[in-house]
Formats: sequence, structure tokens, C-alpha cells
Amino acid sequence: MNGEKKRSAVFLDRDGVILELVDYLHRTEDLRLIPGMGEALSALNRAGMLVIVITNQSGVARGILSEDELHELHKFMEAQLAEYSARLDAIYYCPHHPDQGQPPYRRACNCRKPAPGMILRAAEEMNINLAGSTFIGDTLTDMTAAQKAGVGSTVLVLTGHGSAEYAALQSSNTAPTSTALDAPTAIHVLLETGRKI
Repeated sequence: MNGEKKRSAVFLDRDGVILELVDYLHRTEDLRLIPGMGEALSALNRAGMLVIVITNQSGVARGILSEDELHELHKFMEAQLAEYSARLDAIYYCPHHPDQGQPPYRRACNCRKPAPGMILRAAEEMNINLAGSTFIGDTLTDMTAAQKAGVGSTVLVLTGHGSAEYAALQSSNTAPTSTALDAPTAIHVLLETGRKI
């Protein structure tokens, strides 16, 4: 790994970014891709960029679904993306919550966004150039985690929680590099303009 050239990545939150927002998604029948997402991720794959999901999944801590059920959801999501010849290079998730559920899931951790743990772990395991990478999310929590990790650019999309979060930007110190209507739009801009959005 040490001799390999570091690669750029596009990090994406899951709910409200790749998938239509469903509170504590736990059933495959409720899982729907954001329109245009499959085609956009396929374009990233063809461009040679790593595509990595970074997602808080406290539904596990809350007892709404098990980790096995979460893995099944992710397999279903990946099958949906495969219909567009799109793939995810990795999915990193945090099953914890600081004050909900029971141990081992009820705990403070360094992986739950806005902590940068999942992004830093991905960077180490997958030899990623964080400064040359982009994070696309729908919350200021996503933006904070990416900025703490040293991700080069951040995009707040207006799907999911994004519209409400955008309204809160004026009172926040966590401004994204840019905003976009949705993740497919952000990805197309990224591919047209190069490394940074």
C-alpha cells in the first residue's frame, strides 16, 4: 500500500443522498434510489474514482434493525445500483448512539458523524487522498465530519434533510464548499470540472 499512489474518492451519505429519505429505513420495500443516482455513480466508476458510503445507522442501537438486516439492506441497494452498472467500493456505517439502546451499541464513539472516524478509517484502508476527495451529504453533520477529516471539498445537497439544513447555514460555522440540487447533479458537475466542486 505504501508505494501505491493515493486515489481520490467521492464519499456519500446514504439516506437522503443515494436513497430517498425514510426515517430509520429497515425494509427493502421502502428503499428507493434518488432519481439519476445509478447513472451518476456508474459515471464515477468509469472515471476511476472510488465511491464510498459513510452513514450513521443508529437504528441498530435503537433496536429497529440488526446489523445482519442492515447488511441485507445494503446488498439490496447494491443490487439496485448494479442495474445501472454502478458499484460502491465500500460502505462504512456507525451502528452506535451515545444515549439510545443497550451496550455494545449504546456508547460514545469516534465513528458517528460529526466525528471523522469512518472517513479516516476509509482513507487508511483504501489509500485515499483526502485533500483530493469530495464529500456529498445532506446535513451539516456530514459537512463537519468531512472537514474534520480533511476532505478537500464538501457539497450539501438539497434532497433529504438538505433544504432545512441549508436554511440553517447562516447560523453555522460549517459551510460546505458548495451546494447542489441533488447528488447526481453534484457528481455531474464534479466530473465536468475536475477534482473540486
